Amino acid sequence: MGQQEKVATSLAGTVSEEISASLTAVDAELARRYPGDPGTRQPVHTVYVPGDVFEPGTLRSWGDQALAALDEHAPDASSFAAVLGIPEELAGPVHDRVRAKLEREPVEDLRIDFEDGYGPRPDAEEDEAAARAARLVSEAYANGTAAPYMGIRMKCMEAGVRDRGIRTTDVFLTGLIEAGGLPEGLVLTLPKVTYPEQVTAFVQLLEAFEKTHGLDAGRIGFEIQIETSQSILAADGTAAVARMIDAARGRATGLHYGTFDYSACVGVSAAYQASDHPAADHAKAVMQVAAAGTGVRVSDGSTNVLPVGPAAQVHEAWRLHYGLTRRALARAYYQGWDMHPGHLPTRYAAVYTFYREGLEPAAARLAAYVAKAGGDVMDEPATAKALSGYLLRGIDCGALDTAEVARLTGLTRADLDAFASPRRGDLTVTAP
Repeated sequence: MGQQEKVATSLAGTVSEEISASLTAVDAELARRYPGDPGTRQPVHTVYVPGDVFEPGTLRSWGDQALAALDEHAPDASSFAAVLGIPEELAGPVHDRVRAKLEREPVEDLRIDFEDGYGPRPDAEEDEAAARAARLVSEAYANGTAAPYMGIRMKCMEAGVRDRGIRTTDVFLTGLIEAGGLPEGLVLTLPKVTYPEQVTAFVQLLEAFEKTHGLDAGRIGFEIQIETSQSILAADGTAAVARMIDAARGRATGLHYGTFDYSACVGVSAAYQASDHPAADHAKAVMQVAAAGTGVRVSDGSTNVLPVGPAAQVHEAWRLHYGLTRRALARAYYQGWDMHPGHLPTRYAAVYTFYREGLEPAAARLAAYVAKAGGDVMDEPATAKALSGYLLRGIDCGALDTAEVARLTGLTRADLDAFASPRRGDLTVTAP
């Protein structure tokens, strides 16, 4: 032990107290606006099916069609890997896990569409379709055939379709209540939002529904679909999407990029409308920064190139979708939209390759951080949080197993959750 240092201060204790008092409002505002990630599972994709097409067997049908596409166009691990460029050492594990996923849980998030995918219909027809959707969703959750997340995309809050969107939302939610209650995995998607006031209006609608049925305030959340340039840059030059998150009053769960509506809005020609266009990158970057720390998650859009036709055409569409998904994952867009059952094999192949190729490096870095062992990278608490989040996402989607992560890191699932959790103080890890 060296010489004990003399500790001296110059400021009166009241200085610290006065500073803390002056920042009380800021502390409260930080806690309100930036609570951090909710720590719940985020689906890797959203599948949307028109309201008049959705059937009790839709989810299983998508899985079966995806498996049939694999059997026809890439019947084994080596051929699937060759089409997509998956490293040889990952070919078997990825292929096996993709097939198992398609058999067990082909769709993680389903949106029954009453907007563009459904179009204008007579009121009586849409009423019946919305009531039917509520009944089928309730039955799916009751009999164990539901996706982890399910809900509807209603028409937007613009004047021409506002009343119809409100009514469809009411019919759907009321049907769920009458069938036994709102499921935990319920998700609503509000499309074509242009002004924060439209978000405020949707909040007003949900508040009225909750009050009518005696539900807890804030029980019903929703996603905001970003499909217009005005939702990114408002007329006054501010980021409107940030104001939309605030207007949701804690109900916003996600921001979903609408590839084709947004591209058309800013004048991108149809042949160049894609999720990797510079206009798309700009919009999603603004969404990402606006949502950071708020607990609102960002989702990429979709590709409209369908994997159908002869094998060469299917392979080309698969490579495109696989590449776009990998690109999105690298940019921290962990969710996207899939438009066809044939997209499922490449969605899961891209996601699983992303997590399996990074498993050992991420686990080693996290284990070294916990052990204070150092190494060739000096990680900080924020990086440990990111590493834990990476491993948890891999576990949640089926790319990784809890046991193999525990073996490589020495950490339990609870330990990983603790590292990934926002605003956590001292952490004590336990043996798996």
